[in-house]
Amino acid sequence: MSTVEVHKQITADEIAHTFEDEVPKGADLGQYAAEDWLALAIFWVMALSVFLQFFTRYVLNDSYAWTEEIATYCLIGVVFIGSAMCVRLSRHIQVDLVFRYLPHPPARALSTVIDLIRIAFFGYAIKLVWQFIQIIGDERMTTIKLQKGFVYYAVLLGFVLMFARSIQIAVENWRRGFSILERPGAFDGTEG
Repeated sequence: MSTVEVHKQITADEIAHTFEDEVPKGADLGQYAAEDWLALAIFWVMALSVFLQFFTRYVLNDSYAWTEEIATYCLIGVVFIGSAMCVRLSRHIQVDLVFRYLPHPPARALSTVIDLIRIAFFGYAIKLVWQFIQIIGDERMTTIKLQKGFVYYAVLLGFVLMFARSIQIAVENWRRGFSILERPGAFDGTEG
């Protein structure tokens, strides 16, 4: 059996014309929500802070101490506000193996219970973070002497957004009659 590859010879003009056939489509920014843009903005503040830390430490040989603290707090904001994006898109870790073997009625009931548990968890997390802010929110950051409450409010905002998005997802699941757990192929395009 021969393993020789056979290639069809094409001219430079044929290659050039293949690029003319594909007209680039405009960017669709409609799929992004407010939490996506906010997480992106905080990410860039973090990235600039890390770059400034690198530049001052290795180029100027005199690092700014506050850049590390700002980058750390920005990372916290990116994680919690970005988590709202993951809730909206149902991208958090989930185990759907059980749903493959359950009949539709028990799978539907279990999926609804999971939606309710998720809503309750985020609601309770909002309460806990709010209590935490009331107790410790006036503490000062180490190097820049701003209140740490700003960081905790970003965490609170993340949980509020996750709570709202989980309610939105639960309502969509109830209206649709199935969730991503029950039929993942309907969400990723593999279900025909």
